[in-house]
Amino acid sequence: MTWVGVIVNALLVALKFLAGILGHSHALIADAVHSISDFFSDAVVLLGLHFGRKAPDADHHFGHARVETLASGLVGLSLLGAAVFLGVDAVRHIYGHTLSQPTWLAMVGALVSLVIKESLYHYSVRIGRRIRSPAVVANAWHHRSDALSSLAVALGIGGAMISPDWQFLDCVAALVVAMLIARVGLRFVVDVIKESGGDAFKRC
Repeated sequence: MTWVGVIVNALLVALKFLAGILGHSHALIADAVHSISDFFSDAVVLLGLHFGRKAPDADHHFGHARVETLASGLVGLSLLGAAVFLGVDAVRHIYGHTLSQPTWLAMVGALVSLVIKESLYHYSVRIGRRIRSPAVVANAWHHRSDALSSLAVALGIGGAMISPDWQFLDCVAALVVAMLIARVGLRFVVDVIKESGGDAFKRC
């Protein structure tokens, strides 16, 4: 399931970069950069699942489940990193007046990404809950954050297409994307900290 996400993300990165450049959309290009972070999160999940499912050994008497918890935390950190990048880039374009009017090609790219990523979310979260894997569920929410990003991008592109005076909405959409991503990433990081803190308290 995670490998499916890797392949789809690769295709979406190429699609969004191409549609963003040819369609003159800063928000869609930023969304493509965000999608690159998905490769990192997918790799973290694969490593977490590989090591987290190993049986207990001499050095790890209670198994390796903590590797999955760590993987979930790293997914959250990758989301926070992507949020900072997108937010700074959006503000730079708004205040630097480096704006352009997106075209229908950019809108199509955003809508295609929205449909695919929302489908991946439902697919991934269903499997993650079935196998009780926090890392897979965390990665599913990464897909959902991408879908929300694409929705914000589509709205920003649509507004910018209506009038040249509204071109700044394309970058505003990128800023909204950053805040949505940061919220999801922070939630997973806080959950990992709480879980680790609770375990430490029990050991004491």
